[in-house]
Amino acid sequence: MNNFVYRCPTRIIFGKDVIKDTGTFVKNAGGTDILMVYGGGSIKKNGIYNTVVESLKESDVKFTELSGVKPNPRLDLVLEGIKLVREKKINLILAVGGGSTIDTCKAIAFGSAVPEGEDIWDDYFMVLGKPIPKGIPVGVVLTIPAAGSEMSNSCVITNHNTLNKRGISNENNYPVFSVIDPQVCYSLPAYQTACGCSDMLSHMMERYFTNTSGVDLTDELLEGAMRVVLNYAPKAVSNPDVYEYREQLMFASTLAHNNLFGCGRQQDWASHWLEHELSAQYDIAHGAGLAIMTPAWMRYVWKENPQRFVQFFTRVLGSTLPVTDVENLVKDGIERLENWYRLIGLPVRLSEANIDGSNFELFAERCLSGGRTAAGGLKKLYRDDILAIYRLAL
Repeated sequence: MNNFVYRCPTRIIFGKDVIKDTGTFVKNAGGTDILMVYGGGSIKKNGIYNTVVESLKESDVKFTELSGVKPNPRLDLVLEGIKLVREKKINLILAVGGGSTIDTCKAIAFGSAVPEGEDIWDDYFMVLGKPIPKGIPVGVVLTIPAAGSEMSNSCVITNHNTLNKRGISNENNYPVFSVIDPQVCYSLPAYQTACGCSDMLSHMMERYFTNTSGVDLTDELLEGAMRVVLNYAPKAVSNPDVYEYREQLMFASTLAHNNLFGCGRQQDWASHWLEHELSAQYDIAHGAGLAIMTPAWMRYVWKENPQRFVQFFTRVLGSTLPVTDVENLVKDGIERLENWYRLIGLPVRLSEANIDGSNFELFAERCLSGGRTAAGGLKKLYRDDILAIYRLAL
C-alpha cells in the first residue's frame, strides 16, 4: 500500500424528506445571500424546486437563481455565475442537481476568487496540478446519483469554444454539505438512471485497476460496492419508484468518488480521459461514453496486469471459467460487463452512438494537451495507444 493523506470534510445529510430542511443546512453553513444553481425545468416539474425554495424562505435565506446547467457543464455559465457572485455579494452557492450542476457551482466558487489578471480556464483548467484559490462555500441538494461530486474534490467543465473538457481535483472543491434524499430520484428517466450507474461504477473501476500491492481492504470495499451497483441498477431502471433501490445507488454514488476507496493505491483514469473527448465533441452523456470506452480500454491493457482482471471478473462479474485460462476468462468478463451495460440500455460501441473514427487523431491530441504526457496509471498510454483504444471501441 502507498502512503496517503485522506480528508473529506463534506457533511452528508441522507434519508427520507431531508430535502425539506435545506434552508436550515444553508443557514448553518453561513448562507444568507446565496446563488441557487440548477438545470432546466425538471426540478420545477417534479416539485424539488418548490420544496427547496419554500425551505429557504422559511429560514430567511435570500437567493438569486442561475438556471441553464447542461450535461457536460459549460464554461460560459460558470463565467455568468462568477459575475453574479461578485455583483450580488453572494456568500454561499447552492447546487440543486447532479454532477453537472455541482461542478458548475464548484467552478463558480473558486473562479470568483481567482486573482485579477488570471483566467479561470487558461490559468487553471489547462494547467496541470495548479492549486486553486478557496472560494465561497458550496452546498448541494443532490437530484441525480452519478458523478459523486456531492462528496468529492473534483470539478469537470467543458469549454465549448475549444471543445476541451478538463477536470480539477483540489481540497478547496469539497462541498460543505450535501442533502441526499433518495425519493427525489423517482422521476428520473431510465436513461439518466443508467448513465448515472455507469458513471459511479466507472469511478470504482478507475480506482480498482491498479498495480499497487497490499490493498486488500480497499479491494474488498470496491468489490462490494461494485456488486451493489451491478445488482441495483437494472432494478432501478425497471422500477424507478422503489426506495430501497434508490437509496442503495445514491449511497454508492456518494462513496464511489470521495476517494475513500482510492486510499493508498495508484489509480488509472484513462477511460475517463478518453471519454471526455467524446462528450466534449459530441455531447454524449458521460455515462454512455464510459460504457463504450471502458470495455475497449480493458481489451487493450489487460495483459499489463492479468491477475487484477482475473480477480475483477471472478469476484465482481461472476465469471466461472478456470482462472488458469486467463485469456478466455478476460474475454468472458468483458462480455459480461458489456451485457450489463446493454441490460440497462447503454451503448457499448461508438457505432451504436453514431460516432465514427473521423476525429480520433484530434481526440488523441486533445487528450494529451495542457501539460499531459500520458494517460492512465495501470498502463501508461501514449498517442498510438490512445488511437488503438478508440479503434477498438468502434
